[in-house]
Amino acid sequence: MPPIGSYQLSLAVYTVTFVTGLPLNLLAFCAFVVKARRRLVPADVLLLNLTVSDLVLLAFLPIRITEASWEMKWKMPDFLCPLSGLLFFSSIYLTTLSLTGVSVDRYLSMAFPLRYKAGRRPAYAVAAVALFWVAAFSHCSVIYVVQYQARGNDTVGNLTRCYATFTDHQLAVLLPVRLEMFLVLFCLPLGITTFCYARFIAIIRSLPLVSPGRKRRAIGLVAATFLHFLVCFTPFNISHVVGFVENKSPEWRVYVVLLSTFNASFDPIIFYFSSSSFQKICLECLQAAWEKLQLGWLCPGVWPEAPENVVMAESQMVQ
Repeated sequence: MPPIGSYQLSLAVYTVTFVTGLPLNLLAFCAFVVKARRRLVPADVLLLNLTVSDLVLLAFLPIRITEASWEMKWKMPDFLCPLSGLLFFSSIYLTTLSLTGVSVDRYLSMAFPLRYKAGRRPAYAVAAVALFWVAAFSHCSVIYVVQYQARGNDTVGNLTRCYATFTDHQLAVLLPVRLEMFLVLFCLPLGITTFCYARFIAIIRSLPLVSPGRKRRAIGLVAATFLHFLVCFTPFNISHVVGFVENKSPEWRVYVVLLSTFNASFDPIIFYFSSSSFQKICLECLQAAWEKLQLGWLCPGVWPEAPENVVMAESQMVQ
């Protein structure tokens, strides 16, 4: 049984995330599409995947909003429960893996600028993104295993709560997988991200030709990205460890899931402040949208090309 008061809080957080995250991520998606038509670098592929994963989460967030409005009682078709859970939780881990990929790209571009620039290919980033999706979906597919494991109980055929109450037999399957998620999909990415950003900061601080202002900006953005990683995903993954030790799904887990959900509103903001070229494209997209609204177009097409005199920089922290 979810904690008392969690319904209202979940409803509020899900609604705010949907209302703010959807337009911001759609804007980010349009900006990446425009940029991809000009020049695509590995960082763009990783950030585009991050945007897509957020949009997947936001697409199924109305189901969560409806569920919270019904006090977490499941009144929708049974097949939507595992499907929405699979995509919802997979998108959370796709975000952590994508942020890790971005940290690796930024570190390599700073530590080995010439060698990495000569060998970097968008195809490598596409391959990494494919592995991210396989890793996230293969682990989160345990939702289907748990959902249809015990016939005749509250999880099958007579569903009243979605992925909230479990039998001992279901916990025996679910909790070890959650612990594996903590180790493989959180601890490993966190370790890689920590190393990459620590080295990134050490390298940029040692560069004499980079102005102090740019150093502070780059370090501040890295610190904000890393803090965002820790705040949004650490409590949720710690719940996996606590659940494994206590042999139950913690009741407070519903609250830490909200932190991970709210991440969908933070990602586009990080994109905007991490690249001046991204800021320019966003402004171009907004200007194009406003012009089309003024013209009264009901079916806008592809975003128009930007002015030729706008020089696009690569997606890196230091401009």
